[in-house]
Amino acid sequence: MAYEGVLLGMGNPLLDISAVVDEQFLEKYDIKLNNAILAEDKHLPMYDELASKDNVEYIAGGATQNSIRVAQWMLQIPGATGYMGSIGKDKFGEEMKKNSKLAGVNVHYYEDESAPTGTCAVCVVGGERSLIANLSAANCYKSDHLKKPENWALVEKAKYIYIAGFFLTVSPESIQLVAAHAASNNKVFAMNLSAPFICEFFKEVQEQALPYVDYVFGNETEARTFSKVHGWETENVEEIAVKISQLPKATGTHKRITVITQGADPVVVAEDGKVKLFPVILLPKEKLIDTNGAGDAFVGGFLSQLVQEKPIEDCVRAGCYASNVIIQRSGCTYPEKPDFS
Repeated sequence: MAYEGVLLGMGNPLLDISAVVDEQFLEKYDIKLNNAILAEDKHLPMYDELASKDNVEYIAGGATQNSIRVAQWMLQIPGATGYMGSIGKDKFGEEMKKNSKLAGVNVHYYEDESAPTGTCAVCVVGGERSLIANLSAANCYKSDHLKKPENWALVEKAKYIYIAGFFLTVSPESIQLVAAHAASNNKVFAMNLSAPFICEFFKEVQEQALPYVDYVFGNETEARTFSKVHGWETENVEEIAVKISQLPKATGTHKRITVITQGADPVVVAEDGKVKLFPVILLPKEKLIDTNGAGDAFVGGFLSQLVQEKPIEDCVRAGCYASNVIIQRSGCTYPEKPDFS
């Protein structure tokens, strides 16, 4: 099988501004650990404060872009993956382009003239992270860019397409176009619940996309929020995973599989009304640097095996391997070569 362009991602490319902070910092800006939100006015001064910290790091980020970069790293086949999203015409945007090319991802960014490249504040306390995204240019993506022949060619070429739930806040129209294409061409379409606020406040566009989704990823907090929003009255992650997998599908070609991570607890996989649990690789607390990108890396590892048509056990194992590597490093970064077989 030819792997060039086999996997395509679309999402919000953001530059992570990552620093270790303290509890007072979290209180000052009213942020909670292990959460992801969109920036409000009260958060805007925080970016400069983070940037002034001695331990600040700038890392190419954005959930989908992280997953695609990790899948590319795991595959070690140049150009196996592609990615689309919107950046600004500025130094952060240039940095992002350079980063992605080095990672071997075939990026087709829309470059917005009016807004700066989006940033994401990553506040780390005791290895746990909180994300506050200031989308800026990432919020300017339009389906017109997707429809251009040179960009749509990436969609045509891909056999697997992955979009994090965060993109629902930007271009649901683009998601529907790609999802419908995947459904009518027997391609595999995957999405992520991504954050509690997506399940709560973008329920309508999420529900429009879900019938097309063959693989739903998420973590335990997002799964429980999804359950609450849909009035399922259960906090049991295994039950919720099964219920998500049984929601209506647009086509019967692929069944839906739900994959829910739970930090150090086992990964829950629901298919055909049944649940399988897969233990994760446990890491001593002193080796944990930060959890930023752990979920994204899991998806990237998983997809790297899925595109090779490996069984689900191998996909989960690769996901666990990738996230284990990433949590021992700052941000969603990785060594030169994976050590996975």
